[in-house]
Amino acid sequence: QVQLVESGGGLVQPGGSLKLSCVVSGINFELYTMNWYHQAPGQQRELVATIMPIAGTNYADNVKGRFTISRDNAKNTVYLQMNNLEPEDTGVYYCRVRHFRDIWGQGTQVTVSS
Repeated sequence: QVQLVESGGGLVQPGGSLKLSCVVSGINFELYTMNWYHQAPGQQRELVATIMPIAGTNYADNVKGRFTISRDNAKNTVYLQMNNLEPEDTGVYYCRVRHFRDIWGQGTQVTVSS
């Protein structure tokens, strides 16, 4: 059974930073592309960042230069370092992997507010 467990969310002031983690089990992690998604209140889930098995990355335009996705294959973990956070970054962040179907974690809440 494939499981994704996110952590690291919280309340932060504008301009602050958070680092999210997603621990993956049940697959050969190093072979899979991993994604982070953001769901703002009342909005659809949107792709934020992608990391391929051999470390290639892609970002949504609104997070380029502020967010960094990385992975530690020894720990079966994908990270999202979020810097210079803005109120618009508020929402639930999910990690996702496609293994025959889309598999999601439970999400972690990020609130950016003064």
